[in-house]
Amino acid sequence: MTRQRTVMATAIGLAAILLTPLQGSQGPSPAPLQDTGSYLYRFVIIQAAPGRLLDLIDMYKNRLAVIQAGGDELPFIARHAQGDHWDLCLIYPSGSFTEYYSAERVAKREAAAKASGVPNAEFAQRFYSMVAWHEDLYAEGPPLQVFRDHVRGAGLAHFEMLLALPGKRDDLVKERQMENVFNHERGRPHTLIFVHDQGAAWDVITLDVFRDWRHYAEQESIPADVTAAAAKKAGFASADAVGPFMRTLISSHRDTLGPIVVASQK
Repeated sequence: MTRQRTVMATAIGLAAILLTPLQGSQGPSPAPLQDTGSYLYRFVIIQAAPGRLLDLIDMYKNRLAVIQAGGDELPFIARHAQGDHWDLCLIYPSGSFTEYYSAERVAKREAAAKASGVPNAEFAQRFYSMVAWHEDLYAEGPPLQVFRDHVRGAGLAHFEMLLALPGKRDDLVKERQMENVFNHERGRPHTLIFVHDQGAAWDVITLDVFRDWRHYAEQESIPADVTAAAAKKAGFASADAVGPFMRTLISSHRDTLGPIVVASQK
């Protein structure tokens, strides 16, 4: 009987050791500030034809009233300044495929475009005359109101677009959530996380926004001890380990910073 108790106590002790995260390891992370959502967003990422970027921006600005009359949420539009090679990124809040492409919504959209004097087919022709390259991505993200609140009043956008290594997409999403905890603990804005559904190859896109370039640069003034404590709380081995850990999960990573052309209108 004594031997059985000893074996049982040893087993319980080993289990406790195995289930306790090692100091400085990457798992398990604290609960994220905000989970990923199931609201559908369409990303349109565009490189303008040479000399046509300003024309393209004007075309979209002139189309906003038509989009609104058609019953759709206005797109969020950001313009490249530094980073990847694209010129514009548009995010269309869409809800779901069933909702966005319902017969009623399509008919209302077509009627608004026709009433504007520029039907959708003509708008598409103008688009292709100004564009050298583009890709579309449908991704699931946060609820619409969360998205609106996130971008309202912002002047600068920061996109990170990532391809996960095989079998690592869920781990990459968790890492993005850990970075949100890290940024929150440092007093920095968190990101919105969008996860691939259909379209272009990107597995995860994150969007964080700032008032302006000065706001973005404020991270340089955060004390080292605050950053170190934030990294530990988020589940990282150290502040220096944040970027390297993310790179163990990805095959490709691109950043873009740029001014916001159109943000939420509500």
